Amino acid sequence: MGEFELIRQYFMPLARLHGSHSVVVGPGDDCAVQRVPSGSDLVFSIDTLVEGVHFPFNYRPDYLAWRALAVAASDLAAMGAAPSCFTLALTIPEANESWLRDFAFGLGKAAKSFGLTLAGGDTTCGPLTLSVQVHGFVEQGSAIFRSGARPGDLIVVSGPLGDAGAALGYLEAQNPTRDEQSVLESYHHPQPRLELGLALRHLATAAIDVSDGLLADLSHILEASNVGASIERSRVPLSSALTRLKGSDAIDYALHSGDDYELCATIAEANWAKAPQSLKQQLTVIGVVEPAPGLRLDGTVVVSGSEATGFDHFRRKA
Repeated sequence: MGEFELIRQYFMPLARLHGSHSVVVGPGDDCAVQRVPSGSDLVFSIDTLVEGVHFPFNYRPDYLAWRALAVAASDLAAMGAAPSCFTLALTIPEANESWLRDFAFGLGKAAKSFGLTLAGGDTTCGPLTLSVQVHGFVEQGSAIFRSGARPGDLIVVSGPLGDAGAALGYLEAQNPTRDEQSVLESYHHPQPRLELGLALRHLATAAIDVSDGLLADLSHILEASNVGASIERSRVPLSSALTRLKGSDAIDYALHSGDDYELCATIAEANWAKAPQSLKQQLTVIGVVEPAPGLRLDGTVVVSGSEATGFDHFRRKA
């Protein structure tokens, strides 16, 4: 199977599943054409996933497709953007039709779930690598940045943390238990919090998605905002499955492991007080923003203002 037949058979149908009104020209021309609605800002982000680094070797293609699009869409959620479309650059070792069929199936399911339309992309031959760029829209000037946190803001997270990190230990399990299946589902099918991101757009002062671990990603907000924070270990939400599997170590997974794609945000107390109950029920307050630099956990500094945190590909290689 050649490149153009591959695109025509497996990816062109995805562009017609649920068209975005903003995509004027999709796959099939030299460029896609997207029209930005009046009064809107275009928000876009790109993520690259490499086999053996971001996902296991011989990973199921339908799972891979879902994860690749979810990871990228989660960045839109963190900015409070409404999803529009995406592009895909796919490098594969060979044009394996069974693999492509399953990958396209998973990608179609994810695109429908997230409200994203395939606008274009590229395919080439080489080590398995995916680059997904997502586009979304916000009202002009209303995007949520990492740099808006202020002393006194409450720090909230949108759901249980640590499950995806724990799942890494069970990827090869032949007969996973119910709890193992629960954390594996969090890894295979992360759910970007797109609707919640939209609801936070006029309430949150800063936000980020938890991709590298709570402490690492919260530290990005603090550094960008030039503030510090205190959080309480006992307030960090944990799933019952993670607690049963890891016991007292569950909190370490929640604090340090990534791939959860929940949102961490800061909200002024006045905004929290007037937030609808339906929104508050989706969030857990875990701490408060403070003027002194550094991130304190139960009163002890765990990240100083000068420390670089989070996953670093080149330091990892070194």
